[in-house]
Amino acid sequence: MMTTRKPVAILQVFASWRMAVVLLTGFACGLPNALTSSTLVLWLAKSGVNVKAISLFALVGLPYSFKFLWSPLMDRFTPPFMGRRRGWMVISQVALMAGIAAMAFVGPGDAWMLALIALGTAFFSASQDIVVDAYRTELLDATEVGAGSGLYILGYRLGLVVSMSVVPMLAFYFSWRLAYLLMAGAMLIGVVAAVFAPEPKLTIRPPRTMDEAIIRPFVEFLRRSGAVEMLLFILVFKIDWMMVKGMMPKLIADLGFTANDFGRANVLGLVTSIAGSAIGGIIITAIGVRRSLWTFGLLQSFAGISFTLLAWIGKSYAMMYAAVGVENLCSGMATAAFVAFLMSVCSKRFTATQYALLSSLMALGGTLAVAPAGWIIVRTGWAMYFVIATVIAVPGLLLLLRFRHWQDGTAEEDGLTAAGSGAGR
Repeated sequence: MMTTRKPVAILQVFASWRMAVVLLTGFACGLPNALTSSTLVLWLAKSGVNVKAISLFALVGLPYSFKFLWSPLMDRFTPPFMGRRRGWMVISQVALMAGIAAMAFVGPGDAWMLALIALGTAFFSASQDIVVDAYRTELLDATEVGAGSGLYILGYRLGLVVSMSVVPMLAFYFSWRLAYLLMAGAMLIGVVAAVFAPEPKLTIRPPRTMDEAIIRPFVEFLRRSGAVEMLLFILVFKIDWMMVKGMMPKLIADLGFTANDFGRANVLGLVTSIAGSAIGGIIITAIGVRRSLWTFGLLQSFAGISFTLLAWIGKSYAMMYAAVGVENLCSGMATAAFVAFLMSVCSKRFTATQYALLSSLMALGGTLAVAPAGWIIVRTGWAMYFVIATVIAVPGLLLLLRFRHWQDGTAEEDGLTAAGSGAGR
């Protein structure tokens, strides 16, 4: 039976340099994301770039969707310095510093060159995500997974706040070039964290051939008890949230709120999401991943009802802020639990590859769910759409009934340990 941990034990989990590293690397992952997406679009728009050219910049985000293609390389090969995870971290972070600085100097004056540099920057940002996810999964033990997932998301959201809010303000008072150069310098936070971070101590040897790095992660996962159920759960658990998040801006626009109103709501959303991540990490540490998935999954699904109320009431600032705040608070907690779950099911041998694949599967579920959203809204109306989004959470929650069955099959590592095989790190 799962027991609740004492407050003193919970505080001890959070009070460690390992957790500080998780927070700082989360910040380093969140910082470059908007610099190649929404903040970059704002810079282009303010510089007079036409809307057709701006829309093509959406392709810059492709590396985030296909990062699983090169994640096996990060499992297979070890840089000649700082170990398999920290070495790749520093390489990607230094490349990010160079890429962000290059974007600052090129600017929208040469849109095609800026797009190419932004694409390369997004590639190294996605690469950093791969290795940081793998590092965090290998570094933390079972008692630290909840706290670590919450702190990582907290750091990630703080990085987003800086790149989405601070950068435009710096650009307004000074210049876009200076703002991007300062962000390139801010990536030093990640470099310092990586340099002084402990390297995970693994008894399981990493893959030694590309065949092991590419094929074995799939085979290892699919051989587990309940593997198909786990994949279905990962596919559907966040669908309700994505349906709400994906169409929320359209609802707000249809109700007559201005872009400025939406911007203020986004600031509130970021703050409450950060709070949700922090609260989620504490609760997961206290009650465990399974209970947290149940609790936060239910809260996340019912949070969508707040937008049903907004659709019924109409243009109400109080209701809009309440809906955005509640949704982000609950989704922040649910995301912390979901990240903890992904960390717990990844094999230590293939962490980078499996985490990248599983997180991509989650994103695929959201894409498939949001695609028909317009068709549903036209036929049912806004209020019923958000009710449907809430009901869609049920299959994922029901699959949680099989959680213990999945756990029974996650400990297999094929007996391939460093000691048993004679292979060192």
